[in-house]
Amino acid sequence: MFHELEKINERPKPFEVYTARDLWTGEHTSRRMLEYHLDGSVDAASRNIDFINRSADWIARHFGLDGNSHVIDFGCGPGLYTSRFAASGANVTGIDFSRRSLEYASGEAKRNGLDIRYIHSDYLEYDTEERFDLITMIMCDFAALSPVQRSRLLGKFRSILKQGGSVLLDVYTLGYFNSRREEAIYEFNQLDGFWSGEDYYCFVNRFKYEAEKLLLDKYTIVACTWTRQVYNWLQCFSEQSIKEEFAKHGLPVGGLYSSVAGDAYDPRSHEMAVVARRE
Repeated sequence: MFHELEKINERPKPFEVYTARDLWTGEHTSRRMLEYHLDGSVDAASRNIDFINRSADWIARHFGLDGNSHVIDFGCGPGLYTSRFAASGANVTGIDFSRRSLEYASGEAKRNGLDIRYIHSDYLEYDTEERFDLITMIMCDFAALSPVQRSRLLGKFRSILKQGGSVLLDVYTLGYFNSRREEAIYEFNQLDGFWSGEDYYCFVNRFKYEAEKLLLDKYTIVACTWTRQVYNWLQCFSEQSIKEEFAKHGLPVGGLYSSVAGDAYDPRSHEMAVVARRE
């Protein structure tokens, strides 16, 4: 037991393990994740519905979405943003590797008479000859990626943007990093049975990597006959570090906000929305 507990509490190297695919595509967790997406009262897999409405309205106005606009949403989930972009008249594509979420999104689009193209793919592997006026990536997905993955994605963004096209995404800030503390807890059927339909214990280790400004929530789920681990990495950024990362890929940052609803930027905010443009 001692050695098992040592493994549970072991601190991995930054981005040593990447488990996002398992989280979003597992039969049980993808169903529970969709439930969180669709619970409009909370900020869980998606933000609350009032924020989403305000955010989508601001995006449509800020980027002038109309029938001539081509938009792609990376990590679109069940289409909470893509459906609203399409309602503004834009030509919309959504990409996600949760088949369950895309099935829901496609059904909703059909029921509401919206012509939205949904693509089942890992967006890190996605490639296309099409060019877009706007790329969105919302709910701090960018922060979950390693430096190598982020570099690859930004290169992809630049290649599929039209000249003058924009990227909008959000990340965690140094304020968020500083607000978190290292801890280790365990709980029976943590998150109301989110991790499995069987009974389990979940050990949660939160690690901070000061030099990298990186957080890790490491979940070790222990059921009667199996054990699995899920790693949730959260890279945190300063204004300077996010601008430098985008600039390396020819995407100068032209605007910073405290949210993807266009709230004025506050350095104390825990999130930062970034607008960059391909010149």
